[in-house]
Amino acid sequence: MTITHEEVGSFLRRPAAGSDLLRQLRREYAALFDEIAAGALQRELDDRLPIEQVAALKQAGFGALRVPAAYGGWGASWTDVTQLWIDLAAADANLPQALRGHFALVEDRVWQDGRGLSQRPWFERFAAGEIAGNAWSEVGSTAIETQRTVLTDDGAGVLRLDGAKYYTTGTIYAEWADVYARRVRPGHADDFVIVLVDTRAPGVTVTDDWGGFGQKGTGSGTTHFDGVRIDPAHVLPFEERFPYQTALYQLNLLATLVGIGRRALTDTVTAVRERERNYSHANAARVRDDAQVLATVGTIASRVYAAEAATLRVASALQEASETVGDPTAAQRAAEAAELESSAAQVVVTQLVLDSATDLFDTLGASATAVGSGLDRHWRNARTVSSHNPRNLKARVVGGSLVNGTPPPYAWAIGRTERISETTDNSPKD
Repeated sequence: MTITHEEVGSFLRRPAAGSDLLRQLRREYAALFDEIAAGALQRELDDRLPIEQVAALKQAGFGALRVPAAYGGWGASWTDVTQLWIDLAAADANLPQALRGHFALVEDRVWQDGRGLSQRPWFERFAAGEIAGNAWSEVGSTAIETQRTVLTDDGAGVLRLDGAKYYTTGTIYAEWADVYARRVRPGHADDFVIVLVDTRAPGVTVTDDWGGFGQKGTGSGTTHFDGVRIDPAHVLPFEERFPYQTALYQLNLLATLVGIGRRALTDTVTAVRERERNYSHANAARVRDDAQVLATVGTIASRVYAAEAATLRVASALQEASETVGDPTAAQRAAEAAELESSAAQVVVTQLVLDSATDLFDTLGASATAVGSGLDRHWRNARTVSSHNPRNLKARVVGGSLVNGTPPPYAWAIGRTERISETTDNSPKD
C-alpha cells in the first residue's frame, strides 16, 4: 500500500512557525497538492510539462499568496509562503521553481506599493490568476556587464523590445515576462531597465528547449522578443527593484530542495515497507525490520528536518527585510542579513538533500534503479536546482563577510567575463 506524504512522520509535517493563515492555506491546497502529486511521476516519465497543474494553481489563487488581502490576495508572510512552496515541491518539484520569477515580481510590486506607488492594476491581475515568468539570463558571448536584449525608444514614445533570453523559467506558463534589458534612447546614455512584457503580444515566442537532466517541467527554455511593442508604464527602473531579490530567488530554490528531500523520504519509506525480498546477509528477515535500513531512513529524515529548519530561518529573514520599506538604512541591513543567511543555508541544505537522494538507494535493492520507479529523479532534480548558483561561491561570500566585512552581491549576473590570466605577473613593479 502506498502511503501519503502526510503519513510520513508528523514531526516533519509540523510547521516550524505556524499561523492561523498557514493552517487555513494548507487545508485550502491539500487536495490540489495531492492531485498534483498523483501524476508527478508519470509526467516525469512522459517528459510532459505540468500545464494543467499550473493552470489549477492559478485558478486556486496560489500566485496571489503575497498579494495584500485588500486586493483579493492572501496577504501571506514569507514563512507561510515558504512552507507552502515546500509542500508543493514535495508534490512536484518543478512547480515552485516554475513560479520563482512570478513571486519575485509580485514581491517587487508589494515593495513599491509600500513605498506609496499604488500597484492596484498588478495586484488585480495576480488575484485574477495571471502570473509572470523570469527572463533575465542570456547565453553566448554577452558580456557580464551588459545585455543584448534591447529596449529601443525612438524618441517619439514608441518602445520596442528585441532580443532573446534563456533560462526563462515559468514564462511558458505565464501571461507576463519579467525582462531585464538595456535601454537605448536618443540623447541618453544606455541604461538598464525591467520590462514587463505581455507574453500574448505579437513578437513573443516561448520555446520549451531546456535541456537539463533535472527539473524538466520548469519550462526553463528560450523566449524571443521580436519588435514587441511595450507600454511605457511597463518599463521600470532597475535600481528601484526591491533590495532582497536574490535572497528571495535563493529561498525558492532552498524550499524546492527541501520538498525534493521530503518526496525522496516518502518514496523511500513506501518502498521499504513494501519490499519483500531481502539479502541472505541482511540483519532481519524483513527489510522493514533491518536495523541498518532503519538507521539509513532515520538519517534521511533527519537531514530533511535540518534542511527545512534552515530554510525557514531564511524565510524569517526575508520577512524581516520585507517589513523595512520606507527605512533605507534598515532595508540595507535586513537585505544583507537575508543574503548571507540564504547563502549559508544553501551550502548546507544542498549537501543534506543530495546525500539523502543518494543514500535512499542503500535501503533498497537494484530494482530501485528501474526507470519506472523514478527514484533517480530526486537526485537529478536536486543536483539541477543546486547547480543554479554554485554553493562554493556562496561559502566564500559568507566567509568574506565574517572575516573581512565584505558585503554580499545583491544582484547576480552571468555571462562572458574578462579576467586577468592566472599566469600574469601581478607582483609590484619597481
